[in-house]
Amino acid sequence: MPKRRGHTYEQPRELAALPYADHLEPFDGRLVGNGDYDTLLFDGQEFEDEDAGAARFIESAFTSVTFVGGRFRRARFTDVWLHTARWVGADLTESTWADAEIITSAAAGTAMPGAELNRVTFHRCKLDSVNFRAAELREVVFVECTLRDVDFAGATLTGVAFPGSALERVRFDKAKMADVDLRGATSLGLSDGYDALRGATISGLQLMELAPMFAHILGVTVEDD
Repeated sequence: MPKRRGHTYEQPRELAALPYADHLEPFDGRLVGNGDYDTLLFDGQEFEDEDAGAARFIESAFTSVTFVGGRFRRARFTDVWLHTARWVGADLTESTWADAEIITSAAAGTAMPGAELNRVTFHRCKLDSVNFRAAELREVVFVECTLRDVDFAGATLTGVAFPGSALERVRFDKAKMADVDLRGATSLGLSDGYDALRGATISGLQLMELAPMFAHILGVTVEDD
């Protein structure tokens, strides 16, 4: 798992560097609800409209795997590694992610309301219209990612950082933040939830960019003579 070192982060691991790499067995089949998937390698497969609610994925790796639609409600992903994975329109409501590393992957139109993410790192990923409403994120890092139309409304973010990431039309309405570091974000485009930033750290330049909206929220009229 990449470690946070001040404002720098370790490079993502290769598949061979995983502690369980030598024990991985190729997976060939379909996913089922309540299934146990332990120490498996998912490689190059496409899963369409799979019903894998409450499934458990432990010490497994995913390479060039595509999930189109499908129901993964309350599924658990523990100590997993994903590289060039794609999630399109999948339902991951109340799923749990712990000690996960997600690299050069993409998610579009994916639902993750009420999800729990603990010690998860996204490297160079693209998240488009992902729903994290009421989710809980702890020690989650988005490294050089693009977050477009991502919805964190009502979510709880603790120890979350966005180094080198671009935020475009991101929603933080009624979100709760603690130890959230936005200073490394290359852009900070928010649709709403400016008041939720009270638990975040931003840079002086970002403050200047956000100042007009902060003034609007406070009811301050700014006029030049």
